[in-house]
Amino acid sequence: MKNLSILGSTGSIGRNTLAVVERFPETFSVRALAAKKNIALLARQIEKFNPDVAAVFDEKIASDLKKIIPKNSRADILFGPKGYLEVAAFGASDMMLSAFSGSAGLVPTLAAIDAGKDIALANKETLVMAGEIVLKAAAEKGVAVLPVDSEHSAIFQCLQGHNRSELDRIILTASGGPFRTTPKEEFLHITREQALNHPTWSMGEKISVDSATLMNKGLEAVEAKYLFDLSYDQIEILVHPESIVHSMVAYIDGSMIAQLGTPDMKTAIAYAMSWPRRLPLKQPLPDFSAMGHLTFEAPDLHRFPSIGFARKACQEGGTLPAVMNGANEAAVAAFLEGRILFLDIFNIIKTVMDAHGAQSNPTLSDILDADAWARREAQARIEEKRKED
Repeated sequence: MKNLSILGSTGSIGRNTLAVVERFPETFSVRALAAKKNIALLARQIEKFNPDVAAVFDEKIASDLKKIIPKNSRADILFGPKGYLEVAAFGASDMMLSAFSGSAGLVPTLAAIDAGKDIALANKETLVMAGEIVLKAAAEKGVAVLPVDSEHSAIFQCLQGHNRSELDRIILTASGGPFRTTPKEEFLHITREQALNHPTWSMGEKISVDSATLMNKGLEAVEAKYLFDLSYDQIEILVHPESIVHSMVAYIDGSMIAQLGTPDMKTAIAYAMSWPRRLPLKQPLPDFSAMGHLTFEAPDLHRFPSIGFARKACQEGGTLPAVMNGANEAAVAAFLEGRILFLDIFNIIKTVMDAHGAQSNPTLSDILDADAWARREAQARIEEKRKED
């Protein structure tokens, strides 16, 4: 029996994780849950999985949650940063699934590592911001960091049983998002609803917009650099709209190994939770005869400059990846709130990155300071943009 703590239990990854747990009750037990403010769903999760503790964003939300959970629930209701850290490092858990959105996952993930928990990592921003710090801490504690993103899970699977010295490069695939064929002049008119209408995957709002800008693929490239100890030149990105080939690995002899499957996050989640075993999920296999073909194309860096931002962040390193991520989070939030246009997201990220003097070999404090600075700078530019409009 593997005991789990789940950060982000009410999000898309969290819900899929609990669906896997529900199918394999003799394999997994949920000991701790954390969410932000969706207490209606969290209360149902508490009733079904009976965790020891659950944490939410603040004291008011915690008070409201206590009123709606079953009277016989054993869950201790916590709140705020302290509550999240307690869930992440909960003593009875063996593994922490990190599925918080954005930079909020970094500090709890480090707390879980410090407590000796294996990490199932769905929060790519953790490694984007502080990859060297996180992986060094994991190595020192002897804990595993196992990827949950479908692309990184695919790379991880394609590397199994092979000599890492024979690796040439990896190929991350991208669906291309909802605007893969949209002319750039139409980007000015993209609405929130259009950006959230992903053609393949069902995801949360922030990651859906990241997919629409291809920033999600830029973040994944930075994450892959740290997770698999690569140079950025060893990372290639291909747009693959069918989302059947989740990623590929190329070896020095010209051989390529790909991991394929239907676009369902439960496969990657289950592999991270059960590794090195596989669970009998009985997922439907792709119907290749019905598809007829699979297509691949290079990303359009003119229409989607996010991948170029990621390359610059990787090459300069230091605090710049955290600044890129912080500026992106602020810009995406402003777009979702209707305060800026879709096209403004790219301009804000570039302006903030250009204004930053990257600090080499940063500490965790330096990274958090850079993240806060980037958000302030992005907000200032968002306000300037609103005044111009």
